[in-house]
Amino acid sequence: MIRLRGQLVCMTQDEVRAVRSHLPLHLTLTRAEPGCLLFEVTETDDPMVYEVMEAFRDRTSFDAHQARTRDSAWFAATRCILRDFRLEEVGD
Repeated sequence: MIRLRGQLVCMTQDEVRAVRSHLPLHLTLTRAEPGCLLFEVTETDDPMVYEVMEAFRDRTSFDAHQARTRDSAWFAATRCILRDFRLEEVGD
C-alpha cells in the first residue's frame, strides 16, 4: 500500500478559490480510480491550509493516479500551490 499525507498550503485567496472550485470533481474522479483506498482533502482551522490523506493499493495504482492528475483541470488550477507531502510504502 502507498500512503501520502501532508498539507496543501495556499498563499493567496485566489489559490483558496482554485482549490474550492476544483476539489469536488478531483475528489470524485480520484475516489473512482482503481486501487484508490482513501482520498481526503479537508480544510483545517486555517482556511489557507488543507489536510491531504491518500491511500492506494499499490505503486501501480498510485502512479496511475499521479499521471491522471498531472493532466487534469485540478492540477492546471493548483500546480503552483505549495504541497508538503510525505509518501510511505507500507507492507509487501
